[in-house]
Amino acid sequence: MATKNITTEEFEPTVSAEGITLVDFWADWCGPCKQFAPIYERASEANPDITFAKVDTEAEQGLAAQLQISAIPTLMAFRDGIMVFNQAGALPAKSLDQLLDAVKDLDMDEVRKQVAENQAGQA
Repeated sequence: MATKNITTEEFEPTVSAEGITLVDFWADWCGPCKQFAPIYERASEANPDITFAKVDTEAEQGLAAQLQISAIPTLMAFRDGIMVFNQAGALPAKSLDQLLDAVKDLDMDEVRKQVAENQAGQA
């Protein structure tokens, strides 16, 4: 599956879907974003079971502000609707592959338990 450009309206349904979704926040004027784009595209082709989305922060400024994107590129990973990774900076191909393996290997029952505990602690 190739990368998919998503809008503010598409963001929530995309990241809430079952399975793994990566979201690359980028801008056309960003040099590191341009360097990361082919790495991200190759990873999307090598992992057809994962959704690879892209958000143009210039076109979707409201979404970028809502998500507090302060540096680009920023990469977020979601699994079964839960954000499990959020980091600014372009990743080398090997690091992106390691991230994908780590997200695939997550024990989601444990992640859900931690999320519930964190939410209970904030109440």
